[in-house]
Amino acid sequence: CDRRQRQMCIRDSSMAIKSLSIRIDETMLHKLHVVADYEGRSANNEILILIRDAIEAYEEKHGKIEL
Repeated sequence: CDRRQRQMCIRDSSMAIKSLSIRIDETMLHKLHVVADYEGRSANNEILILIRDAIEAYEEKHGKIEL
């Protein structure tokens, strides 16, 4: 998926949408919102993209994660 298609790819690749609660420092949360706004995304979508990118980088280094 290219940069413009990332949000759709996240949705297409998920079998079911799950909820995850995290604890985050107020300053980090504010900075997340700044980055997300700059990218034209919600904070939630920005987090999903960051997670997806981290998983892709892990799999490039260590091989595909089999579920």
